[in-house]
Amino acid sequence: MPKMKSVKGAVKRFKVKKSGKIKRGTAFRSHILTKQDAKTRRKQHTAKYVAKSDEKNIKEMIVS
Repeated sequence: MPKMKSVKGAVKRFKVKKSGKIKRGTAFRSHILTKQDAKTRRKQHTAKYVAKSDEKNIKEMIVS
């Protein structure tokens, strides 16, 4: 049986932390930020994590 390949798109987007949580990026951060409220832009700086229900699937994609 050949080894399973990891999904390169997922590897670039997610990072597994020591606690086991999976860190992810925030949407709507690329351009045209002038339309956004200052509060919204500030909130997007904080760390975001993947939901518990999605963790299993993402770990399979990353660690294969």
